[in-house]
Amino acid sequence: MVQLLNHFGWTWVGILATDDDSCQRESQEIKNLIITHGGCVAFLVQLKHLYNKKKLLSEVGNSAANVVLITRCVSKYFPEFLINYYVMHLPKKVWIFSFNFKIQDSFPLQGGLSVLLSKGEIFGLKEFIYTASPYKYPDDNVLKKLWNLLFSCEANTNNSYNLGIYQLCLGNETLKSIDVYVFDTKDFRYTYSIYVAIYLLASAFHKTLSHKTYTGINLNHDPMENRQQLLQINKYLRKAHFTTASHEDISFTDYGDVPGHYDIINWIPSDIPERLDPNKVGIFNSLAPVGKQLNINDSAIIWSPNSKTIPTSVCNEICAHGYRKVPWKEYPVCCYGCVPCAEGEISNTTDAETCIKCPEDRWPNDKRTLCIRKTVEFLSFEDTLGIFLTSVSIFSSIVTITVLGIFIRHHTTPVVKANNQNLSYTLLLSLMLSFLCSLLFIGRPVQVSCLLRQAAFGIIFTISVSSVLAKSVTVAIAFNATKPDSKIKKLVGSRVSIHLVLVCSLGQTIICTLWLAFYPPYPDYDTHSYIEKMILQCNEGSVTAFYLVIGYIGFLSIVSFIVAFLVRKLPAIFNEAQMITFSMLVFCSVWISFIPAYLSTKGKFIVAVEIFAILASSAGLLGCIFIPKCYIILFKPEFNTRVHMLSTH
Repeated sequence: MVQLLNHFGWTWVGILATDDDSCQRESQEIKNLIITHGGCVAFLVQLKHLYNKKKLLSEVGNSAANVVLITRCVSKYFPEFLINYYVMHLPKKVWIFSFNFKIQDSFPLQGGLSVLLSKGEIFGLKEFIYTASPYKYPDDNVLKKLWNLLFSCEANTNNSYNLGIYQLCLGNETLKSIDVYVFDTKDFRYTYSIYVAIYLLASAFHKTLSHKTYTGINLNHDPMENRQQLLQINKYLRKAHFTTASHEDISFTDYGDVPGHYDIINWIPSDIPERLDPNKVGIFNSLAPVGKQLNINDSAIIWSPNSKTIPTSVCNEICAHGYRKVPWKEYPVCCYGCVPCAEGEISNTTDAETCIKCPEDRWPNDKRTLCIRKTVEFLSFEDTLGIFLTSVSIFSSIVTITVLGIFIRHHTTPVVKANNQNLSYTLLLSLMLSFLCSLLFIGRPVQVSCLLRQAAFGIIFTISVSSVLAKSVTVAIAFNATKPDSKIKKLVGSRVSIHLVLVCSLGQTIICTLWLAFYPPYPDYDTHSYIEKMILQCNEGSVTAFYLVIGYIGFLSIVSFIVAFLVRKLPAIFNEAQMITFSMLVFCSVWISFIPAYLSTKGKFIVAVEIFAILASSAGLLGCIFIPKCYIILFKPEFNTRVHMLSTH
């Protein structure tokens, strides 16, 4: 019965018993087994003679336990209890009997199962019963009384005509003519169990006697009087094994038990009238079964033959998909609550003990019943932010080209020639490339773009900062060369500035080459920053290498700032030092702000922060160094003369 409860998932059940000692022991044993196997007993009701008490009936009917076990000792009281139960129109229950409870179509049973001893065929029993009669066995008083009961006649077996209350039998009466449900030899369950037990014992006796014959032991001695012979019988009994005519394997386990063979009868419910009149509904005794035999592994249909739904019997509502069970304190273990699965987890079964964590590339749907693929996000050219940054980048590069064109067109003027014309061209070209290299950070990351963008940014920016440093050094050399007995006069007009740009750029090139050789960046998914989406981005390969590139640029910019600051108060003819100082101040401010912003940002906005830093710092260099010169060239040409510059000096 407990296996049957576990098979259907009935964990919250009730028990009907009586108050006598044997029934108390039976019901307590069933209760302990249910608890041992993970179930709980909602109630254990002891039936007494007054079953129509509303309190007792309501306790059974209003309980959440939809399955009730009926112990054997309740068999004679249960019909009256059931009638009163349905007279009160109490909820439907599934009744499970440990005895053969037979019903009629008119009996108000709305669904039930009987767990019975297995029945089987006994060779010769049918022929014996169907041919037995008082005429064949005249000394058998049981047969005579049976004839009186079944045929209401007296069998004349001794030529006596004292009939009493019965008439004389015709002599052709047989048990075969009786209803098959009464004398169906295949339905003798206890008889069949006794038959199997005797067969096992007979087999053990046979093997014991065969052993005695083989060993020459005296057969005249009674084997039951000898302890050694009893042990020998027990030995063969433990090893006994045979197959019955019903194809059941009979043998003992190591613990001396015979594996249970049971028939499960599914009682098909009948239609219950809307109202039951207790005065018109009788109590039925010998009734024919209308159920069918089931195997415990079958999915029994309880409510009706056409039903596909097995009733539930649990302490509380079943946890739906997307929820998991949580225990309730101070309640039986079968009672629990339901809580939604945590973020990133799902449950696709009812009454889930735990939720399942979704893979990194997936996340739960709204009901948390299915893991769906995360949406892929990156800073694309179609995004509003991507469009804005792309527009700024292209516009800034066009402005830079325009400035370069102005410088080339007016390359003979003093403003352009001042402070190394070639460095100005180099700085403008590097700034133009800096604006354009930000485009490598926009769009779907692929292997090529991931490899190029940080290396290109690092080398191009190093050239820009190195050019600014070289300009500052050029100013310092030019001013100090005018002093008497100066030892750096020989550096004036030399290619020191170009060499300085090449050396500084070479250092960054080496760093980037080693980075790409040993820890190359690659496209990767960030699945942790957001629950519902994953960010497609470039994994830098080595964070240390990335910050080394940024640090190298920062080091050069600080040196440039220091040098430019030291020469900022030189004569006005060299006033570019002031512009460089201010431009490096802007440059350093941008990149110092970049680091905390970069570390505190997630997803595609990390890329946007770096692009903004590139554009802002490049625009700072372009605006502070070259825009004032362009203003003089285009709008104040009278200042762009050698005479004016010397007079200012």
